[in-house]
Amino acid sequence: MVTETLALWRDAERCYRVVTARDSRFDGQFIMAVRTTGIYCRPSCPASTPKVQNVRFFPTSAAAQANGFRACRRCLPDAVPGSPDWNVRADLAARAMRLISDGTVEREGVPGLARRLGYSERQLGRVLTAELGAGPLALARAHRAHSARLLIELSELPLTDVAFAAGFSSVRQFNETIREVFATTPSQLRVSAASRRGRLSDVTGTRLSLRLPFRPPFDASGLLRFFADHAMPGVEEVTSETYARTLRLAHGTGVVRLTPAPDHVRCELALTDLRDLGSAVSRVRRLLDLDADPAAVTRVLGADPALAPLVAAVPGLRVPGAVDGEELLLRALLSEVPPGEEVPGEWGVTRLFPTAAQVAATGHPVAAALAEGRLDVHVGRDAADLRAELLAYVDPSTADYVVMRVLGAPDVLLADDPAVRRGAADLGIAPDSLGERARAWTPWCSYAGMYLRRAAG
Repeated sequence: MVTETLALWRDAERCYRVVTARDSRFDGQFIMAVRTTGIYCRPSCPASTPKVQNVRFFPTSAAAQANGFRACRRCLPDAVPGSPDWNVRADLAARAMRLISDGTVEREGVPGLARRLGYSERQLGRVLTAELGAGPLALARAHRAHSARLLIELSELPLTDVAFAAGFSSVRQFNETIREVFATTPSQLRVSAASRRGRLSDVTGTRLSLRLPFRPPFDASGLLRFFADHAMPGVEEVTSETYARTLRLAHGTGVVRLTPAPDHVRCELALTDLRDLGSAVSRVRRLLDLDADPAAVTRVLGADPALAPLVAAVPGLRVPGAVDGEELLLRALLSEVPPGEEVPGEWGVTRLFPTAAQVAATGHPVAAALAEGRLDVHVGRDAADLRAELLAYVDPSTADYVVMRVLGAPDVLLADDPAVRRGAADLGIAPDSLGERARAWTPWCSYAGMYLRRAAG
């Protein structure tokens, strides 16, 4: 799907108007690079607006880096919400970006990324370069640089350990990348961050506290209520102000506590292996739908007379995502699961969700399919392919629910969900007409469904 967001960075005139207005709603949706200074910025950078003939626009920071630009140290262009494009689009570039942000290249290399996407390395490189201005290695390098900056600024980890924790193959590669991307050395980044430490983080050992940005408005209370209604004791703990849960990550385990604030979400992480930092942050952002564009959702759904009052009353509604595809699928199917491994008690949570193999030991066929690799549920899947694969094991409603939450698919209406149907009836929408009504809600049917659930109370 070619979307307005996709075309935005190619529309230089419109991008320049955004930059002139310093409109923070567009942070993360494109990058501005300045030829005369050699730096790239977020659209809302507070520095003086450069002349129009001196700027270029790119879809990603990796593309700007590949063209010789370095990151602005004033506006920190990587510390912004991600592009909503990666959820709205279902093409190869979007699927690749979701996997890269989850650390797939660091763990499995470009061959592993290509294998998960079902393309050859050459095909993948060609498509990503054409769509995003950079190949998979350059995109992964930008992701590593961002993870490294977080560890440099938010931890006391020795810089040599930071290099390997962020996914670099050598200290030399780490030093060169930091100098090229941020125009400074790792040690200088750490010294500079020390003066801001009280504002940015609290650090103790493997504990990190980060500020996760989002595009306001943000309906945090709605997310917390949803998580409370679905919480699994031991794995999750929800209060009126926070959500905590355990995480099963590639190199170890983690525990996260999330506390919404007016302009960010405070993310406290305790990790057994800091190599999982980037993946943990990426999964948490998907869980909270932090890269959504609420203004775009409001424009479409607010135009529906039946939904408009609710959209106005509950701005910034989000669609809950998932931190693990296999877990979400099994939780959708099972009322009881065997206990997972215990972890050191933290923030009220004490154990992991069991693995598919552990659930398969109870004789559950879907868990067996997951454990044996016959069914693969991850963020890099094509939505149609994943749904077709799921239908061999589950009903269409469950397949749609999994696609919506695991992939962050914004255009899935759960028309058979009893709560959705009740909400529709309460708003004067005939439940049997939802399929037809959804045509006017595209591409935000998932959000329309969440509003209908809210109407049902």
